[in-house]
Amino acid sequence: MPEFPEIFTLSKQMNKELSGCTIKEVQVLQEKCINLPTRTFVEMLQGRSVEQVTSRGKWIFARFDHCVWLLLNLGMGGDTLLHDNSVTLPNKYQLRIDWQDGRVLTVGFWWFGYAHAVDGAGLSNHKMTAGLGLTPIRDAAFTEQQYLLLLQGRKGAVKNFLMNQKNIAGIGNVYIQDILFRARLHPLRELQSLATNDKVFLYRSIMQTLTEAVQLRGLAFEKDIYGRPGGFKEFLVGYRQGEACPVCGATIEKIKTGSTASYICPNCQRLT
Repeated sequence: MPEFPEIFTLSKQMNKELSGCTIKEVQVLQEKCINLPTRTFVEMLQGRSVEQVTSRGKWIFARFDHCVWLLLNLGMGGDTLLHDNSVTLPNKYQLRIDWQDGRVLTVGFWWFGYAHAVDGAGLSNHKMTAGLGLTPIRDAAFTEQQYLLLLQGRKGAVKNFLMNQKNIAGIGNVYIQDILFRARLHPLRELQSLATNDKVFLYRSIMQTLTEAVQLRGLAFEKDIYGRPGGFKEFLVGYRQGEACPVCGATIEKIKTGSTASYICPNCQRLT
């Protein structure tokens, strides 16, 4: 599932390639992935020019002229690919955007995803993005001080807190594994039990893990806008069940944490 590093990479590349470009034609092949009737969706975007592409959490935000926005979320996985007019397009995709310069952008969702067109007035009320928390790295306001304020008085398990997009946007069940390992925290550790040092180490772990992933353009099993896989291949403990912990040598375990699975070192990440 694409998380912040993959979405950040895509948005940066889209901004570079598409800023100033104008949409010639929009084709919707699966109406259930859009937020409006197909005709309305197409009319909002067709003929519009891209002003800027950025991201928030797991969402791509493409701003067009006349204050029109295209919001993309790849759900459990998908491809957002830019093609030259001479390239054969993928066999399956849900959204196709033809540009006046002859290039084509296809958006394909593996399981579920969203392509929403909204105007400026509707952006602040968009149910799926209006309540998003700050995004690490992307938002300069996500400082250590602001993060510590965010944790004040909070209760519940640390993993659940970090994966709640209303608290911090962009972290999912992939990068959370090494974030918690670096901070030496068990995913079920209660927030109210954390000392200030624990919280600081967690903040630095978030920033280090996501920064490294961004520098590598995201996960190796995800593609960027050019169809190239990311360079992030080696997890510290994530998805390494039965292998040795890189710090202490204990056997990495896979445990159930609510509706998700977690990979931990039972020695480095003790619950109590």
